[in-house]
Amino acid sequence: MPSPSDAEAFGPVCPVDIAHPVMMHRWDTLTFLHWSYEPDVVARLLPVGLTLDTFDGKAWVGLVPFNMRVSLPRTPSMPWASRFCETNVRTYVIDEYGRPGIWFFSLDASRLGAVLTARATFRLPYMWSRMSLVRDGDVITYSCTRRWPGPRGASSRVTIDIGPAFNPAELTQHDHFLTARWRLFSITGRGMFRGFAASASQRAGSGSWRRYGIAQHDPWVLHRATARFVDDGLVAAAGLPQPVGDPLVHYSPGVDVAIGRPHRLT
Repeated sequence: MPSPSDAEAFGPVCPVDIAHPVMMHRWDTLTFLHWSYEPDVVARLLPVGLTLDTFDGKAWVGLVPFNMRVSLPRTPSMPWASRFCETNVRTYVIDEYGRPGIWFFSLDASRLGAVLTARATFRLPYMWSRMSLVRDGDVITYSCTRRWPGPRGASSRVTIDIGPAFNPAELTQHDHFLTARWRLFSITGRGMFRGFAASASQRAGSGSWRRYGIAQHDPWVLHRATARFVDDGLVAAAGLPQPVGDPLVHYSPGVDVAIGRPHRLT
């Protein structure tokens, strides 16, 4: 079993080329908010077969709100159906083969059709929510209130101030560790959508198996940012303690993303 990748070098360039994407995304007006946790607090919520990925001896949990646009390759998007707000709660993991990636505790989206499709195909824990994204100059407010499946009423409201862009040479290994992630893991089988605070064995489920997908995009253009206001309940709804202290914040105007087909984890 690999050890967490404190010493692993993370870079801004995706190491995998997706020749035949199954979907194209645009992730824009995106903010990363991260808090550190003691590793055992987060590790208890991971499925069997995934190990927590740490940095400086800490687990990192991200709240990531943004605007999403979805289309099929070489097919124009439909503005109403394919554009919506999304917010995910995530942490960072490595699999049995030492491959780093993302484990999503939850993904809230404002379009029910997208939620149902993502749950059925990529087996990701998408939730249908009322959401908004309002920008006034360099100030952005994201809001989310969960509708279905639950815990119903879990909500988040975040306001950030956007600062100047980083020169790429200024970005540190920690910046890349938190943002330059290309692989996501999910579970298929019984126990997939069991309670958020389930144990690792419950989350894996009897007879379940895991899969992964790749998201390829150009390096992030990252800006300095600060959180003006944070009133978040989505992290706690995932079974984690309420975040303490100011988050580490990065903002990006966005990236175009090629999504590969899901693979069974072998």
